[in-house]
Amino acid sequence: MTEEKEKKKVVALLSGGLDSQLAVRMMQEQGFDVSAVAIKTPFCDFDCGRGCGFEIRERADDLNVNLKTVYLGDEYIKMLKNPKHGIGAGFNPCIDCRAMMFDAAKKHMEEIGAEFIVSGEVLGQRPMSQHGPALRTIEKESDLVGKIVRPLSAALLPETIPEKEGLIKRENLGMIRGRTRRNQLDMAKEYGIENPPNAGGGCLLTEPQFGIKAKDLFKHTENPTINDIDLLKIGRHFRLDEETKFVVGRNKDENEMIKAIALPNDILLEAKDHVGPTSILRGKNVKDHTKFAASVTLRYSDAPKNQQEIVLVKNGDVSEEISTKSIEEEEYIKFRI
Repeated sequence: MTEEKEKKKVVALLSGGLDSQLAVRMMQEQGFDVSAVAIKTPFCDFDCGRGCGFEIRERADDLNVNLKTVYLGDEYIKMLKNPKHGIGAGFNPCIDCRAMMFDAAKKHMEEIGAEFIVSGEVLGQRPMSQHGPALRTIEKESDLVGKIVRPLSAALLPETIPEKEGLIKRENLGMIRGRTRRNQLDMAKEYGIENPPNAGGGCLLTEPQFGIKAKDLFKHTENPTINDIDLLKIGRHFRLDEETKFVVGRNKDENEMIKAIALPNDILLEAKDHVGPTSILRGKNVKDHTKFAASVTLRYSDAPKNQQEIVLVKNGDVSEEISTKSIEEEEYIKFRI
């Protein structure tokens, strides 16, 4: 009786989008034992529903692959302060970001003795990170030249080490190029992938409006924290001076999040007798701006205009009441980020 040959291992970066699922299926079809690595950053949460719309572990279970999740937190923020390869249209350092992701996958590859790394990247799909020169740069930066297989487009790309060693054959690799998803949707049917996720990434940094707020934060804060990033994701943002910012909640959920995020030196404000936002002042000069912030908080509440109202102000364990009127829009809108 012949002993069954052990499958060779590969590691796939699993974003959860359709392309990465197809890449996994293609490698499984060719007889590889696929393990997956999923990357989270402060700006891209794979369970966020922004173009992903799924639970990553469910996708891993559907694909029948082991899943390792890696969180890039403080080291990601440090990279974002000065990305070696620049940023895109928003505040997105796509090349440096991908290199960090592949570096994490490389560590897992070495830990489990896998042969190479698999990615669902498609040539020409993303303007900053998925053209030929960018793909080569990413490989160099992560010290993986020739060790990354992008099966959806691999027949259009230079020969990889696994091809040279006969582990995979070019005739089994795809020739997909560009932003159309027609080929991928056809493949999804063939592989029985039901309800494929919509196209689009989940990275906040690619969104122009969020990018503006992120640029402001990194310009005025020497060492932004995860807490600073979490605050970026909610509310209306105002830059009051070089060292002080002000954020106004837009709904009940954001109000609760602002309260949860608040640090001991932050100031929280709410209209006392009217439905309205929770606002937060953060920075070195918060006390200089408390009266102004109170009048803006009142403006966004249901309080009548042009009459004195009470705003509750909380600074750590200290609470006080400020009597003020709603401010006119032209007096505060110039500070909006």
